Order: sequence, then C-alpha cells, then structure tokens
Amino acid sequence: MRKLKNLIQSPTALFSFEAAGRHLSFARAAEELNVSQAAVSYAIKQLEMALNIQLFYRGHRSVQLTEAGVRFHNDVTMGLGHIHRSAQELSRSEPDSHVTLSCSTAFANYWVVPRLTAFSQHYPEIDIRLQTTDKDVDPAAEGIPLGIRRGNGNWPEHEAIQIAKEVVYPVASPKYLADFGKPNTPLELSKRRLLHLEEPYRDRPNWHNWFKAKNLEWKDNGDGLRLNDYALVIQAALAGGGIALGWWHLVDHLVHHGLLELLDEEPVHFGGDFWVLWPTHKPLSPQTQKVRDWLISHQEPLDRAQY
Repeated sequence: MRKLKNLIQSPTALFSFEAAGRHLSFARAAEELNVSQAAVSYAIKQLEMALNIQLFYRGHRSVQLTEAGVRFHNDVTMGLGHIHRSAQELSRSEPDSHVTLSCSTAFANYWVVPRLTAFSQHYPEIDIRLQTTDKDVDPAAEGIPLGIRRGNGNWPEHEAIQIAKEVVYPVASPKYLADFGKPNTPLELSKRRLLHLEEPYRDRPNWHNWFKAKNLEWKDNGDGLRLNDYALVIQAALAGGGIALGWWHLVDHLVHHGLLELLDEEPVHFGGDFWVLWPTHKPLSPQTQKVRDWLISHQEPLDRAQY
C-alpha cells in the first residue's frame, strides 16, 4: 500500500478520473463532485504525472480516454465500485433497503447507470447494488434476487421477462471518422481497424457473424484491438480506437448524444435477446419487485431501434 500511496497520493485524483472518464467531460465531472473544473483538471494532471502516462486526449471542448486510460478507468471503476458496495453494506441499518442486480460491466455502465437518477427519484428508499461479473452466474445458486442475461428466456428454476431485443450496428466515434473517413459499405468497413470482443466465459456474436449476416466472406487475420470486456470495447470506440459492434440497447444514448455514429443503416438481429430473470424458489421482496418492474418498464428505446 505504501507503493500505491506514492503513485496515487490522493484518492481525490481517482474520484476525479473516474467521473471524468465516465462523462468524458472535465466540466461534468466537476459539477458531479461539486468542485471547480480546474480542480478536476489539476487532479488528473497530477495522476498522469505520477503514473508517467497520458490518460486523456484533450480537445478544444472535449476529452477522450487514451488506450491506457481505458484500461485504468475500467480498473478504477471496478475498485471504487467494490469499495462503495462494501461501505454501503457496513453502514446500512435496514437489511431490506437494497436490491442486488447481477449484470455485465457494460450493462451496468451503459444501461443501468444512465437511468439510476430516474430510479432514485421514483424510489428514494431503495438502493440498487450492482454486482458485475465476467461470467453469467446462477442467481438462484448465488442467492441473488435479479440478474440480466442474454438468451432465449428459458432458464431452469427461473422466471424471465425480456427487456431488450438484440439489435446490433457497427459504430465509431466522430474522432475516428474524422481521421479515417466513414466507410460507405460493409465491404469497405471490413478493411478498417476493428475492435474485437473476446469474452472468456460468455458466448457473444463477433465480426465474423456480422459479416456473414451481410452476405460477406470475411477472414479474421488476428489484427485489430482485442478486449475481454464489452465496456472496454465501447470505451475504445469512444476514444477513436476503431470500429465496434454496437448493441443498440447499450449504445443508443451514446449515438443520440453524438459520441458514436452508426456506420450501417440496417441492423443485424443475432437472436439472443436480453432478459431480467429471478429465482422461482423464493418470493421476491416488495423492493425487488419494484426494481424488476422498473427494469421492464424503463427501457426508453430510441426511435431508430425498430425492433
């Protein structure tokens, strides 16, 4: 820990870095942390100097995480998340005031977190505890009340309701398109730098599946950036690192706010939709029922996703 303290002399720098990386904005991070933008910028600069590496690309009115910044942001987010959950558990006086939701890091970051403010306004008495995992655990076996899974809706000893259909577009950031131009066809896209998701435990469609759906033969030559977490894939795309497959229920708000652009107008439906599921052996608490019903009703799909 002494060596860590020498690298990161103040936890404030980590809070500033996490907020700035999540918002991709020093100004919005400053607003969230109730400090000045200059304070956020200074804290991140000190962190970069201590680590001897650049964490952000700084533009005129925008910032993007570097590749090193993407990796570090994922670790910092995970670490602070663990600390937050532990602190909540220790300080919570009412055992039923929280509901645990098991999901992927990407679903937590890009689906749940943008909607948490609306949930807290509606149910201020309930805390959602996000339990992110790199594999699909069994909620019944793990004692978890709710989980998000990709599949066909059939899981033994569980009930499930669909919350999002699997609709996929290729996406890239305005920075990438400004540097390399927009590919006009899937064939032209196949010759670009692609971002690959290589999850060790979850079965996910890949670029080979996408090109096959577009009636194109494509061979994976092993190039392009390869990441084992979809949250990292999205971060790399936002940073201009290449073209990613964009699951619409996770990237819709990023496209809506101009942080990513669609590179093909026709979506691909791979057939593995996304569901909220819960064990059947134990009745849901009233708080868990509210969270489940909120997940089902609070999808807010944008018009482009014509399911």
